[in-house]
Order: sequence, then structure tokens, then C-alpha cells
Amino acid sequence: MDSHYDQVMKAREGADPNAKRLYFAYSTILDRAAFDEWKQQHSYGFFELPEGRLAEAVDVDLVYDFPSRWWGGRVAGLADATGGQVFGRLFEIRGQDWPIVQHKEGFVTGMCVERAVKVLVDGQEVEATAFVTNPRRAAQDGPVSPRFVEALVRGAQAAGLPADYVERLKRGGA
Repeated sequence: MDSHYDQVMKAREGADPNAKRLYFAYSTILDRAAFDEWKQQHSYGFFELPEGRLAEAVDVDLVYDFPSRWWGGRVAGLADATGGQVFGRLFEIRGQDWPIVQHKEGFVTGMCVERAVKVLVDGQEVEATAFVTNPRRAAQDGPVSPRFVEALVRGAQAAGLPADYVERLKRGGA
């Protein structure tokens, strides 16, 4: 358990149990094995990410803009890009579980911020929340993390994202 566990659990206690959030996930949280390992390391073994639906965020693109010591290189966030598209899964998260998602995504530590994205799912456009690099922490220093790209690809394959998109991810921002 890390130092943020108590903070997350307190936020869970204060959350509205009837509230729901639409969460667009496009990164390593889609790698279920890695996510399960993270949950165990942080004492969230009780939390289960719902199934989710295949989704496409529009007018955004991946940008490798966060130098991560843990990943050993830059990792991806989202940036505005007219005509761009990023595939992922759309999850409906219960209000009391949102702080766990925030912790996983790096919001609790200030690495990421929440932002609204337009998402196409089942032929309809909805607004969802995604996590992107905190602008104060964004940088292009160093190479893209190969280990991060591998996890991103594993997650995309496990999530059933389109094969041509998975091939794009394998190039790691190149």
C-alpha cells in the first residue's frame, strides 16, 4: 500500500454512491494483467474495472509528452488534433470508484489532469473524461519508453482495439 491509499479511501467515503462517470481509457489500464498487479500492490484488490465498450476519441491524438522515471522514458497522453483519433474503451465508473481510477491514472500525484473528450461509441457521440499529462509536467525530453509502448500494445490487443491502430501503437510515436 502506498501513501495515497488513505487519501483515496477518504475520497471514496465522501463520493456519491449513485453517481456515474464515463471514463475513456486509452493507455496501460487496458492491460488487465498489469492493472491487476497494480491493484494488488496498492491494496485495491476489491475493485473490478467493468467490461467497457470499444470507443474512439475524436479530434485528439497520442502525444508522448511525459518523461517517466518508472517507465524509463516518455509515456503517452492526449493532445488536441483536428481529425485525429485514439481508440480505447469507454467505462461507466461508479462515483465511489472514481478515486481509484484517479490514482491509477496519476491524478492523485499531479502527473495527470482530467479533460473532457468527444467519444464515438456504438454509433453515438458522448462526452467522457480522459486523463492527460498535466501541462506543468509535459516535456519532450528523452526517448519514448519501449516498455510503455509494449504495455500499451498489450492493452490495446487485450481490449480488442482495431488491428491497424495496434500497428500504429507499435511504432511508439515514430
